[in-house]
Amino acid sequence: MANAVRALAMDAVQAANSGHPGMPMGMADVATVLFTRFLKFDPADPAWADRDRFVLSAGHGSMLLYALLHLTGYPRMTADELRSFRQWGALTAGHPEYGHTPGVETTTGPLGQGIATAVGMALAERMLAARFGADVVDHHTYALVGDGCLMEGLSHEAISLAGHLGLSKLIVLFDDNAISIDGATSLSCSDDQSARFAAAGWSVRRVDGHDPEAVAVAIAAERRTDRPSFIACRTIIGYGAPNKQGSEKVHGAPLGPEEIAAARARLNWPHAPFEVPEPIRAAWRQAGQRSAAAHRAWRRHLDSLPVETRRRFAEGVRGDIPATAHAALDAVRERFAGEKPVIATRQASQQVIEALAPAMANLAGGSADLTHSNLTQAKSQAPVRPGNFAGSYIHYGIREHGMACAMNGIALHGGFVPYGGTFLVFSDYSRPAIRLAALMGIRVIHVMTHDSIGLGEDGPTHQPVEHLAGLRAIPNLLVFRPADAVEMAEAWALALGSEKTPSVLCLTRQALPTLPRGETTRGGVARGAYVVVEPDGGRDVTLIATGSEVSLALGAAEALAADGIRAAVISAPCFELFQRQAPDDRRAVLGSAPRVGVEAAIEGGWARWLGEDGAFVGMAGFGASAPAEVLFRQFGITAEAVAEAARRLLDGRE
Repeated sequence: MANAVRALAMDAVQAANSGHPGMPMGMADVATVLFTRFLKFDPADPAWADRDRFVLSAGHGSMLLYALLHLTGYPRMTADELRSFRQWGALTAGHPEYGHTPGVETTTGPLGQGIATAVGMALAERMLAARFGADVVDHHTYALVGDGCLMEGLSHEAISLAGHLGLSKLIVLFDDNAISIDGATSLSCSDDQSARFAAAGWSVRRVDGHDPEAVAVAIAAERRTDRPSFIACRTIIGYGAPNKQGSEKVHGAPLGPEEIAAARARLNWPHAPFEVPEPIRAAWRQAGQRSAAAHRAWRRHLDSLPVETRRRFAEGVRGDIPATAHAALDAVRERFAGEKPVIATRQASQQVIEALAPAMANLAGGSADLTHSNLTQAKSQAPVRPGNFAGSYIHYGIREHGMACAMNGIALHGGFVPYGGTFLVFSDYSRPAIRLAALMGIRVIHVMTHDSIGLGEDGPTHQPVEHLAGLRAIPNLLVFRPADAVEMAEAWALALGSEKTPSVLCLTRQALPTLPRGETTRGGVARGAYVVVEPDGGRDVTLIATGSEVSLALGAAEALAADGIRAAVISAPCFELFQRQAPDDRRAVLGSAPRVGVEAAIEGGWARWLGEDGAFVGMAGFGASAPAEVLFRQFGITAEAVAEAARRLLDGRE
């Protein structure tokens, strides 16, 4: 059965003339043991909520997973899909892609992302079990990792968090083949990986990865531990290819016809490419049906539960936003609109979370050790602790990248809508996971505070200037920079409602006044940009701003009005949503007058909205250490500077 996996992997890579046969051939024995004896799954329902999760962190070895999905009977993973490996439109992409291929639990490829995402899945399992009991939620998360996954610094964040929390249903299988792309791992690494995991609080074992019984004994034992498990499986990369196995030559290139023929002889596999003998195929299909009875029993038990319990479970797994949450958000927005508070948008976000948390049982929050700066924990949210997963707030520690990956895992697992906080400048640390969330189309909410030079004295190391532009460059990511408390409440509602899109909420440290509002401004954040002030008699100039700078634009408009210049003020809290509007609607907002943009950040993609003749008032370099008001004045981001830029534009026209 393992040789069937090896043969399909080398055949598919050869047909594509591209790919990585070495890992699938080396880990075929381990994967065969896992899928035939332990993994709980049902090809007839890849989304079964209580299935075990299998994460191929070493995603370059994707043919291992595709071969397993094909052999165990996933209906869409046909032999033709294997023959089309890495080709346009095929389910068999070069690296596994969530949402593209049934049976793929998460998109992997960038090394380390898989193991860190698996930590989030295992955490979600424990949190969901704490709410609904082990008779409804009781499954394992398995992650197959390679040397590359463990060399990435992200792995340390992930294994440290998992060890601290004692995620006992997480089992990591290490393809310990001592080979990376450059050659032997000894060229660059002397780590004792088992000792590293043990130091992080994991249960650790070493086995011969080509001894199926030893692998089975190890997995069985680790399923009974009270800690996360690390099983180092000593393997030979490209096992069965007599002239290339054990070397980097088999890692990332087709074996070639001669070596494939030699491997077929060595493995006693005298079958044509993509051919699997019926007895072996039948054995694999039987393995694929192994959990069907357990699945039916689980369904019967779920159906026997009280209606309210079933409803809560189903809504949580689907990620529904309950009506109580919508009502809470509406109430907060109306309160902000009526009271017109002068507060930082991070404080407005905290008030939103305070209202939302009691009204939304499937909300899971957290922060990367900045809870009291990000203001991300509601009074009603108890912390998740080792051995007690009933809480809804996760202290991720100083692990921004690990937090972002874990949130991806929580969202992918189902049961919770995750959000997590850090400073906007540290989105650099989180960016690879944010990008994957956007690629996968999952709802994850990043609360990123201290969003500009307005954070003040901490200086340029902590003042984000290029980060808004960098985040806006990621496809399928909503970047919100609200200008006041009302926009903040609307942004939270939109982020929660964006089921297929992650969001970043970029929030101020400094207090901001509430914008003037009328009927036309209601729901303005949903449109991405909207008119806050429209002068009588038409526009001479249009001032467009985001976040804290909208107030500066309003001040500039007043100064211009004193000179007889009619200035409209546009708040643009989310360029991505504005881009979605119909062209006529965008033109109605932007108008035909010259435009001035203002944002305490680099210009980035602003030219798209300002046009060739527009002006931008913002940052051209890094910030400095000083009080916020001094910084805005010294860097020329003031109402006076915006008004002067408008005057220059108009003078140039004349």
